Amino acid sequence: MQFEHRIQINPPGMSPAETLSRAQLWAGLMSRVRDARPFMPGLDACEILHWSDTRVERRLRWGALAVEDRVVIEADRWLRFETSPGADHNGGLLTITIETPTPGDLFLRFGYEIRFATGREIEDAAYSEFLRQAYAAADTDTVRVIRELTHSE
Repeated sequence: MQFEHRIQINPPGMSPAETLSRAQLWAGLMSRVRDARPFMPGLDACEILHWSDTRVERRLRWGALAVEDRVVIEADRWLRFETSPGADHNGGLLTITIETPTPGDLFLRFGYEIRFATGREIEDAAYSEFLRQAYAAADTDTVRVIRELTHSE
């Protein structure tokens, strides 16, 4: 299943004290790479296995469930989270892109590729709308957490 949506970072009418610059938005996204716990409720640990300017490998833990992912980085432009398949999941992709369609506009585009279990595509597809809504809510929370982290400094 593939879907995408975007969130306007500084909508009209937002108070100047709450707005984010592109640099602040990027710093917030990189905070999510370094420590995903504030961005993922229930996440117990975010262990960095490898870090370079263009790639980060991590192990995320929710109790007994461990998931490994790679974050591919195009600095100040986009991040792609590549979750490896495991015994309890089929992996997937999330790309977060900073967009500035016109001067002064600032958006995040979230693009998902979710892999369903082989032979279970029909059953899993029934959850597609639920997944879209859940991911959209999580993405809204990502922007909220970035705003909170930025303005608490």
